Amino acid sequence: MPDSLNNPDSATPPVPSAPLYSPARVRELLTLHGLRPTKSLGQNFLIDGNILRAIAEAGLSGGPAQGTPVLEVGPGLGVLTREMATRGARVTALEKDEKLRPVLAETLAGLDVNVVWGDALEFDYSSLPQGTRVVANLPYYITGVLLSRFMHAPAIVSATVLVQKEVGQRLASRPGEDNYGFLTALASLYGTVKHVRDVPKGAFFPAPDVTSSVIRLDFNRSRPPPPPALLKFVEAALAHRRKTLRNNLRMIGQHAAAIDAALEAGGLRPDVRAEDVPLDALHALAERLGVLG
Repeated sequence: MPDSLNNPDSATPPVPSAPLYSPARVRELLTLHGLRPTKSLGQNFLIDGNILRAIAEAGLSGGPAQGTPVLEVGPGLGVLTREMATRGARVTALEKDEKLRPVLAETLAGLDVNVVWGDALEFDYSSLPQGTRVVANLPYYITGVLLSRFMHAPAIVSATVLVQKEVGQRLASRPGEDNYGFLTALASLYGTVKHVRDVPKGAFFPAPDVTSSVIRLDFNRSRPPPPPALLKFVEAALAHRRKTLRNNLRMIGQHAAAIDAALEAGGLRPDVRAEDVPLDALHALAERLGVLG
């Protein structure tokens, strides 16, 4: 009898392993390494190949993928990491959960990926190379803080992120809309926001409690960053966005007469609600009140 290991004509073709994002493969990896998704770390693993490719394409569009520096926060099992690395990106992945070391050693074997073990909230984002793009399924419980860090890091030119749908709506909303707030204004101060697509709960294992959205933020690094005094003023103005702007400014120590004069000069009603005031009008108001020096 011919030896099937040595006779290619009679050898049984190898069965291709399931893709890393398949539910069966995810369960296999978790079982093999004795792991369970950690809710406190926001671990929901992507198991939809179409959405995986859509995220990578949105994150790497606008330039050549080959050699593009990419930062990923929370690589989990390395699904998105692999997708970006195989497209030619130079990926740095920040992972807090040390239990994932053996998993990532397996799933990222042979790829040029730099895994940094530690807390994303303590990472030095100023150490990133110029032109870095963030592409990540962000832990929901620290989304706002991380987005702010990305905006403040001059080396980061864009962030394509999976976030809660509510956060995505907030980022992409306009003055006067229900979801408008400080996070919206902050994103506008640094650049532009694009809604890429919504993502159903079933695209993850385990399924989260909420629907998600893929959002891309592009940061305009050609203009100077907004001064800290303006950021503080806008945050205070929108702290209670459904209240009148006048009341919010009174709460931070601005005098009523000065506020009234500034509102009138800007063509704003005395009872205008904070959420209805465009960002450029807030900027002009800050100048009239002497906030910007």
